Amino acid sequence: MNYTTLPNTDLQVSKICLGTMTFGNQNTEAEAHSQLDFAIEKGINFIDTAEMYPIGGNEHIFGSTERFIGTWLNKIGKSEREKLIVATKIAGPNRGMGYIRQPLDFSKKSLHEAVDLSLKNLQTEYIDLYQMHWPERVMNMFGKRGVSEIDTKWQDNILEVLTVFDGLIKEGKIKHIGVSNENPWGVMKFLNESEKHSLPRIATIQNPYSLLNRLFEVGLSEICMRENVGLLAYSPLGFGFLSGKYLDGMQPNYRMALFPNFIRYTNENCYKVTQLYKELAQDSGLTLTQMAIAFVHHQQFVTSTIVGATSLAQLEENINAFEVQLTDAVIAQIDKIQESIPNPAP
Repeated sequence: MNYTTLPNTDLQVSKICLGTMTFGNQNTEAEAHSQLDFAIEKGINFIDTAEMYPIGGNEHIFGSTERFIGTWLNKIGKSEREKLIVATKIAGPNRGMGYIRQPLDFSKKSLHEAVDLSLKNLQTEYIDLYQMHWPERVMNMFGKRGVSEIDTKWQDNILEVLTVFDGLIKEGKIKHIGVSNENPWGVMKFLNESEKHSLPRIATIQNPYSLLNRLFEVGLSEICMRENVGLLAYSPLGFGFLSGKYLDGMQPNYRMALFPNFIRYTNENCYKVTQLYKELAQDSGLTLTQMAIAFVHHQQFVTSTIVGATSLAQLEENINAFEVQLTDAVIAQIDKIQESIPNPAP
């Protein structure tokens, strides 16, 4: 296992991060614990979750992902917990999740309530990396490529948010902070406010990045490399689409059949380009999964790649894919395909 340091921190993390959004809906507590055990055996020390998980959640299973991780952390004991880097996220507004809290924002009250609940669910005394799951303002994310108008209802409160995080860090409840599903303006605004007021600096950004969505390369990659902010790349397999299994037809147990509202991976261009990538992988002696994960893993701006699975076999395949090295010729062909059908799943 390879490790790296989260930018501007002393946290050593594995280049593979275990994603857990299936715990509590697609995976039982016992299955969640088995995945966690397996990941640790493979050298993974980085676990990512969120207060809103599991995916496809509702008020009845809200928070069960964190609770499943919490029972596992309690089982392994404090000394083993201290060897791990645990990341979670606060949910922002605009997602129809009023059952989480009212209002669903990043006010001081909401941030404290969210952190305290995550600490309770995770059965831990501190959170290593605390992230904002998406911005408070309405912007381009989850299927939208660009911004054509700004959210005039949102009032800039980034200084206030950083001030609250500063207090939470001083209390020892969280160690470091990050953003997620952000754009270049948001990243620079957080960096500028933290520098101007000597407040906590965002260490990471967790955004989608895969063969089906390379929008991170437009603006954000340069910012992150120049400003030393690490990308935690999520959905390197495009919600499982880049396993290639959807090319053979949708099955009832597939994630996008279970959660049909996640439509960004089901358009015609996703099918077309995935077929092209599959053919390239086969011609190169690789599986599509291997090629897709290897492409993400070896990008200079990627600090750690988040992988998840619903079975140990899938998890093992994903972890093993990190051993693959892509040749310059394969990367050139990948870029050629990207140019022909760019970013079909923003």
